[in-house]
Amino acid sequence: MDCIFCKIAAKEIPSKIVFENERIVAFEDINPQAPIHILIIPKKHIPYIAEINEEDISLVGELIFTAKKIAAEKGLTKDGFRLVFNNGKNAGQEVFHIHLHLLGGRKFGWPPG
Repeated sequence: MDCIFCKIAAKEIPSKIVFENERIVAFEDINPQAPIHILIIPKKHIPYIAEINEEDISLVGELIFTAKKIAAEKGLTKDGFRLVFNNGKNAGQEVFHIHLHLLGGRKFGWPPG
């Protein structure tokens, strides 16, 4: 498979990993959009949020819970942080392996895009 995120999870491509367990890897984004910009991915390859099935429910919940833990470790809980999933090209998804963006360290505007 030629998926950059699968290669990062398999340690074939170096990255600044901030969290890892048997199902998830979190690493710093190489093109950060905020002072703190972490990508949280499942090790299981799922191309789109639209392709999640019932067996993936706990995995997606674990992505969000991991983001919450990392946000607390980075000191983002008091002032806030943003979590973003993009699904598909028109939504801004560039790597077709689901990933959750954890962004913080600055004030965000609304609407985003």
